[in-house]
Amino acid sequence: MNVIFRYMKGGEWALAVVALVFIVSQVYLDLRLPDYMSSVTAIIVSPGSELSDVLREGSKMLACALGSMLCAVVTGYCVAMVGAVLARRLRGAVFDKTLAFSHAEVNRFTSASLITRSTNDVTQVQMFVVMGLQIAVKSPIMAVWAVVKIAGKNLTWTAATGVAVVVQLLLLGGLVLLVMPRMMQMQRITDDLNRVTREHLTGLRVIRAYGAQKFHGKRFEAANTELTDTNLFIMGWMAFLMPALNAIMSGLSLAIYVLGAGMIEAATGMDKIELFSQMIVFTSYAIQVVASFMMLAMIFIMLPRAQVAARRIREVLNTEPSIKDGAIVRRAGQKGQIEFRHVDFRYPDADDDALHDINFTVQPGQTVAIIGATGSGKSSIVNLIPRFYDVSGGNVLVDGVDVREWKQSALRDRIGYVPQRATLFSGTIASNIDFGSSNHEITAEDIVDAADVSASSEFIVRKEAGYASHVARGGTNFSGGQKQRLSIARAVARQSEILIFDDSFSALDYRTDRDVRAALREFAADATVLIVAQRIGTVRAADRILVVDKGRIVGSGTHEELMGSNPVYQDIARSQLSEEELA
Repeated sequence: MNVIFRYMKGGEWALAVVALVFIVSQVYLDLRLPDYMSSVTAIIVSPGSELSDVLREGSKMLACALGSMLCAVVTGYCVAMVGAVLARRLRGAVFDKTLAFSHAEVNRFTSASLITRSTNDVTQVQMFVVMGLQIAVKSPIMAVWAVVKIAGKNLTWTAATGVAVVVQLLLLGGLVLLVMPRMMQMQRITDDLNRVTREHLTGLRVIRAYGAQKFHGKRFEAANTELTDTNLFIMGWMAFLMPALNAIMSGLSLAIYVLGAGMIEAATGMDKIELFSQMIVFTSYAIQVVASFMMLAMIFIMLPRAQVAARRIREVLNTEPSIKDGAIVRRAGQKGQIEFRHVDFRYPDADDDALHDINFTVQPGQTVAIIGATGSGKSSIVNLIPRFYDVSGGNVLVDGVDVREWKQSALRDRIGYVPQRATLFSGTIASNIDFGSSNHEITAEDIVDAADVSASSEFIVRKEAGYASHVARGGTNFSGGQKQRLSIARAVARQSEILIFDDSFSALDYRTDRDVRAALREFAADATVLIVAQRIGTVRAADRILVVDKGRIVGSGTHEELMGSNPVYQDIARSQLSEEELA
């Protein structure tokens, strides 16, 4: 539970101390009640007792009960505040850490697991802080204090209490051995259920199109059944635990009364009254001892899952991103030059390199296109520039400086990046274009210009709210081509020194593709432009075209040069263009 102490600050520690004081006060008041009960009993059975005497002692009992209730309320408030603030800090820490992860760490944990760790796992820790720690502090104090109260009072009754406690411990120990392994699996099973659910929701259109509802239904049912069976097993044993503990408590009360009845019968005179009074007090204290162990059973229910949750949270927080920040923020002179020097790259846990000995340079104002078959390594090349991954060998340089020496935020502020999959965020069209930070302060005019360059203004002006039109989460209220154009507008609005388009024209028709590229050439004439594409029409006007095959650059030149000398490029061209177009 180091993660709990690590993220508790001064204010939470102060509240925890206040809670501890009120817990001790509550225990003291609870343990004073049997004393007053004994006094009331003695007054009632004593000859010549007055009602006022009973009311006096009874009022003290009532005051103790009300004081105990007040202490419980204050304690509950304090621990609830501690739990809520701690949960907020943990969620924030996990979220911030996740943002710092490279693609390698995200893939290692998986998105579904990271979601579970920042929500369900944090909730488990919060519940343990709010309930578990309160019980963990209160139960031992009450048990020890109650034992001190009854120690040496009556060996027969003490022996009966000891037997009840031993039976309780055996029951709890057996339960822990049975249930603990299943509880340790709960978070892993929850991860699986989240993963299956997330895949089903994100791939809903494909599932429906291929009639795969039954198949995915079976996958979900398998994960759901495993979670249900595990919960039923745990809850079944928990359902047995509480009645068993109640039976032990009732059995102890009965044993004390039976043994006490025998002792009272053997006593004479006032000894009978004293023994009866002692029996009432001893029963109350003995029940407090057993109840303390009964409350500890709640710890055994909550602790395993909280431990697993805390460990999973700690795994995220203790994971150091593989991509470390550099120190360079700005470099005078060159603006936007990109150079690859003998670059090799291998994905984490892969058996072979995805890229081999990549060498090329792009000067500011140049447009370089990268083309190749699916899986040839085109996206892998451009992903190394903003440091989504780091090279396995060689160097990637921006303005003559290795990207590993740049501060990540400074490097990415200089790059306008459009990924393969167009991503929009809930908000408005304007907020999606004016997104994130950059070296350029984006104005309303920049947003309109970027929309014009990306041909987004065609459909924006037709909307009633224009640039204030609502964008649903994931851009589900826009077509694929519209999302792609808005993603291009987002990159253009930054007026970055480097523009990277990773197969981001694929959803555009040929005319729109041509118009957008022509507008880009004019608007970003001084920028370094990298275009990844599979269509010859998208790359043929580039200043230089790099042909990638099996992770290697196998050709470099203009469209005409490659058509005359590069077999790989010729094959791609022949598969897409007619003989007349080739001629």
